[in-house]
Amino acid sequence: MYKELDEQALARCCSKRDRMAQDELYRRYAVRVYMLCKRYTGDSDDAKDLMVETLIQALDKIDTFTYTGEGSLYGWISRIAINKALNQIKRHRWRRVSLDFQAQDNIPEPTEEEVAEIPKEKLLEWISELPDLRRTVFNLYCIDGYAHKEIARMLGISETGSTSTLVKARKQLKEKIKQYLKEQDQ
Repeated sequence: MYKELDEQALARCCSKRDRMAQDELYRRYAVRVYMLCKRYTGDSDDAKDLMVETLIQALDKIDTFTYTGEGSLYGWISRIAINKALNQIKRHRWRRVSLDFQAQDNIPEPTEEEVAEIPKEKLLEWISELPDLRRTVFNLYCIDGYAHKEIARMLGISETGSTSTLVKARKQLKEKIKQYLKEQDQ
């Protein structure tokens, strides 16, 4: 019965503290929330903890959810997850970026065909290996679609800092992609 519920009906049942509806919400969103948290934290254990905290908070605050169309429940839950991940990253302070990392400015952009050859798991691994600030800005801008102004406000940095951090993250990823493609050609 609960598997057939749309988001609005599921949220309504969860707000009535229906345990089976809550279980369904967990089944529908746990993996997606975990993957979202892992993109930000880069760590499986931290991502699991954040996923659980996110879903608990979502169920506690489900009465504040406003349905605005298909996908809005996950959008609302993902916003909770992103905020939790950002707060955790801020609490632990940004890990220092190694000063001896010198990304070359002249690395060409990989083509769409080249990127398509790379397994998704490999790309996610490289993103998770970025230093905290770079990974966070990259996720917020490239994957979650936030503007630099919003990112700057969320992270307490300048817009220029957000832009500069994204450029460095992209350079670091381009370097990994080119190295990977070169190894595949051998």
